[in-house]
Amino acid sequence: MRKRYTWLAAGCLTFGLMAELGSAQMDKASRPSPPASASCDLGGGKTIKTDYSSPRLKGRKMIGGVEPYGKVWRNGANEATTFVTSTDLVVGGKSVPAGSYTLFVIPNADKWTLIINKKTGEWGIPYKYESDELARVDMKLSTLPSSVENFTIAYDKTAGGCTLREEWDTTRATVDIAVK
Repeated sequence: MRKRYTWLAAGCLTFGLMAELGSAQMDKASRPSPPASASCDLGGGKTIKTDYSSPRLKGRKMIGGVEPYGKVWRNGANEATTFVTSTDLVVGGKSVPAGSYTLFVIPNADKWTLIINKKTGEWGIPYKYESDELARVDMKLSTLPSSVENFTIAYDKTAGGCTLREEWDTTRATVDIAVK
């Protein structure tokens, strides 16, 4: 009889843990800023992958409003945005060794500065990781013809690598990435 209760208790515990894990994944998907990802296949098994949370405008002026110009922004929402490369890269003219990083930006009206940081696993803000920065690179800005509701990170394939593209509201920020 005791063995039966032990097995029953172990089964209930296993079921409870599985339900909790599934619930945690569902919670992320139901957030106001749901998880998203982007990747670039550089060929020969070399890749870049970015995971982020995609906030929505919801009628707000975010960059230059809720998120002021000149202040480090977490480049999404929730957990810090990840940047994982399986090969050495040149991002906006700066060398980035293969590895895992986080991405932040400093948005301004005339340019955005992408921050590639060696510290990983943080929530995202407040930004207190200057000593862990690998590089800061300028991003090219352009104005979109219509507003983009969902903050979006994407990669566009190029002859020598890809272009990291970020879009939100009527702003597009880009930086070229090449295999080193």
